[in-house]
Amino acid sequence: MTIKAQKFTPEALLSAPRRGDGIPNADGSKVLYSVSTYDFQDHSQSSEIRVLDVASKKSTLVTDNADASDPTWLENGDVLILAPGSNGTTDVLVGPHDSFSTRGNGISLCVTIGHVPEFRASRDGPFSTTVVKDRVTICPREKKSRPPFTDICNYTAGNIDGSVSGVKVASLANGSYAFTVTGNSNPDGSIYNSEKVTSSQTTGRLYGAIFVRHWDSYITQQRQTIFYGNLKKGGSHYKLSSVANLLKGTNLESPVPQFGSTDNFDVSSSGIAFVSKDPVLQPAVYTKINPYFVPLSDFTASTPPSPIQIQTSGFNGQATSPVFSPDGKQLAFLRRQNEQYESDKLQLFVLTNVAEPNSTVNALATADRKGAWDRSPSSVFWSHDGKKLYLTAEEHGRVALFTLAASSAFGNSTSLPKKVFYDGAISSAYPLSNGDVFISGSSLVDNSIYFYYDSASGNADVISSNSKNGAAFGLSRDQVSEIWYPGAAEQIHAWVVKPSNFSAGQKYPLAYLIHGGPQGAWEDSWSTRWNPAVFAEQGYVVIAPNPTGSTGYGQALTDAIQGEWGGLPYVDIVKGFEYIEANLDYVDTSNAVELGASYGGYMTNWIQGHELGRKFKALITHDGVFSMVSQLASEEVWFPFHDLEGPYWKNPSSWQKWDPSAHTGNWSTPHLIIHNELDYRLTIAEGLAAFNVLQERGVESEFLSFPNENHWVLKPENSLLWHTAVLDFINKHVGLPTYSEQSSYAKQLRGEAWQNRKGDLGRKI
Repeated sequence: MTIKAQKFTPEALLSAPRRGDGIPNADGSKVLYSVSTYDFQDHSQSSEIRVLDVASKKSTLVTDNADASDPTWLENGDVLILAPGSNGTTDVLVGPHDSFSTRGNGISLCVTIGHVPEFRASRDGPFSTTVVKDRVTICPREKKSRPPFTDICNYTAGNIDGSVSGVKVASLANGSYAFTVTGNSNPDGSIYNSEKVTSSQTTGRLYGAIFVRHWDSYITQQRQTIFYGNLKKGGSHYKLSSVANLLKGTNLESPVPQFGSTDNFDVSSSGIAFVSKDPVLQPAVYTKINPYFVPLSDFTASTPPSPIQIQTSGFNGQATSPVFSPDGKQLAFLRRQNEQYESDKLQLFVLTNVAEPNSTVNALATADRKGAWDRSPSSVFWSHDGKKLYLTAEEHGRVALFTLAASSAFGNSTSLPKKVFYDGAISSAYPLSNGDVFISGSSLVDNSIYFYYDSASGNADVISSNSKNGAAFGLSRDQVSEIWYPGAAEQIHAWVVKPSNFSAGQKYPLAYLIHGGPQGAWEDSWSTRWNPAVFAEQGYVVIAPNPTGSTGYGQALTDAIQGEWGGLPYVDIVKGFEYIEANLDYVDTSNAVELGASYGGYMTNWIQGHELGRKFKALITHDGVFSMVSQLASEEVWFPFHDLEGPYWKNPSSWQKWDPSAHTGNWSTPHLIIHNELDYRLTIAEGLAAFNVLQERGVESEFLSFPNENHWVLKPENSLLWHTAVLDFINKHVGLPTYSEQSSYAKQLRGEAWQNRKGDLGRKI
């Protein structure tokens, strides 16, 4: 768990322990979390589930089974974990947090498990056992033996015939628990098990409607669904009933692919609420996602009641984050108005009585349906006593916590949510029984922070920092500042990240970062893909603006990018560069590079064709748009239809107006193009076309591609090569050492990736 980094490099970033969001027990005294670490020497990843004792700050191992997942507290303090069973199934394990065994690592290992009744020590077999009271210690007799994960513990509550995840539980009146998980189902409603699939004699795929593919995979007959059951304790052991498919025969799918997760459903003693794409509208063209409720009592019914659609008059866009009140009688959720726009403002709704699907109130409503609160919340949850609602929302490059009296959410209130926590970026939050809130988050210099927000005093205390507030990386908050400057129409905000050894008397090359989306923002948050501190520690001053189209600065700024892809945002970016030239004397703008991904990649290609492109020594485009008309090959075509003000055949002039390929006659700045083969949002033809143009024009350029990555680069070794190629390309153009010069392993990866044959044009290492 110890992080040690003399210098914050890509290898330090990618090999640092990645700690998941904390999951507190009811009173917040203990916190479950997962952590994974990648080892570049062994080329292996290890994963653990651990528990943090808040009072002592001591962290102890629950299990180091790399495949264990979804740790969940039960009300009595026991822990539920999912682990792979045999033949593609999933075991559901329940017991005290100190009772789970470990797999070990191939060396002599003893495991102690507690609270195992009537366990008899064995004198034979590969393991020796000793029993002291009810605690059992198992040791391998041979060095290479290792204790099994589930057999010793004997805490298997049930087995599910497929791969599932996304556990949620809720206490029922009879002492049992409502149990829900998500997984894929077959067309007949049965659970999908990949190891039971009969192979086909053809590799062909035949479609009669879109989607054909989505994000990084082709659409199949399987659907994501929610399975439910009843978890009951009898004596010292738990027993899970058989699970039923909540959505069987409905043509509904939840969680919503590709990124829907546990934020797409909730469970309570009254039933299950979920969201699903509208089953009538074309999912590639419309963003409409409806909220539903299924009443359930003991969660043992093999055939559930039909889902009831929750009504929201005048709002037909995406619904998300359904969450029951503590008593299960009310439901809060978020929904957008526009059914063809993913970045329309989310607004708060409350179903005041789950038994009446028409009892929905639009909190903070206005006559024009724009809502009185000019923020777009990303999540909502109730306080433990049900008297407050908490919301998380972006604000000025941060993700903050807001609170609103539950009574104010029932309509006719002038009260707006009150900001109560504003530090870094919140990734999740949980109400505690004493009225406080447990918060997980991060910042630009810290990859995982746990807080307690005291609702009485309004104070928030750090209870755990994974990197000691960045010190373990050699980073500090002193490196981070922010600026505001006049843009095309509004004041524009930007983050500034300096090197840790910054000296006010020196000048540093500029790394100008353009975010994706375009409806997104650079936040005070950690990233393992685009981390400003990595560039800063190479010797750059990093400036990351949030121009027109960015979120968290009011809905008007977000919406203003429609029909303006290369217009207002480009002006904001130019004005930002001019502001830096005029006001930041420690930045050497004559030695500047610019980088962007997705929409940021589009903007990089646009900049290359315009005047600003001549201000940079090098450009980086990752999975960006080259030709606007090529977006017709994207999987979610509602995206260009909205942002370019209509389909191509109805408004071709808007598509052509902002087409980077129309300005390739000006392309002359050295340029690295990165594009991945599993990116079905922006197909690889975009990257190849851009590279072909650069090469044919004689512009210094390189092309990097990963056949097994999507819109992002997620695999550690691939990510290290990505960082190496990027830093090598930009560093040499501003006079900094390349990363290949700093890391022998990075140089090795680059050498293995280089594909030009002897005699071909192109530079060698």
